[in-house]
Amino acid sequence: METRRTVLNAATKLFAERGWAGTTLSAVAAEAGTAIETVYSAFRSKSGLLIAAIDAAIVGDDDETPLVDRPEFADLGTGALSERLTAATRIITMALVRAVPLMGALVEASACDVAAKARLDTYESDRRAVISYGLELILGNSAPEALVDSIWAIAGPEVFAKLTKERQWSIETYQSWLVEIGLALLGQDFSERIRPRGGETARGK
Repeated sequence: METRRTVLNAATKLFAERGWAGTTLSAVAAEAGTAIETVYSAFRSKSGLLIAAIDAAIVGDDDETPLVDRPEFADLGTGALSERLTAATRIITMALVRAVPLMGALVEASACDVAAKARLDTYESDRRAVISYGLELILGNSAPEALVDSIWAIAGPEVFAKLTKERQWSIETYQSWLVEIGLALLGQDFSERIRPRGGETARGK
């Protein structure tokens, strides 16, 4: 597992810095201090390595447990509305911080690699599904489609990149803004639908 983690860290660094075409498996092996055969054995192909790096970046580690099955995701159903949104935006923000640097390589790879294109095609639908489930936990009810679409669009990699790269917002500023946007989108009508969990009220403990 340690070798796999080291290879993923090396791949993440090189794909982010050099892109798809500029990153070779031999370069990743050299960066990781391991044999190229080890990289092939673990990831099968260059696109397999890139996809694994992006999947690890989204959740923050190389554990294959899906994000929606993790304790921090289940916690979105507890606490006051502002606490739930803060926890949700922290998950979103950190996933974007880690994954966005790799998205350029995935887009580049998708032009010539079938597996990379398939992963790119599912990235947005997967992200929307996670947001929908997260909102269901936050609200205690199924979220309206328009609300899911709104947050899916606003909390996307393009907006994140524009604000943090082009406008040079700090990560903390971006996350605080996302909380404010979330509160504004939920509004009074939505916040009234929060179901108390664990003896807590909708407005607080």
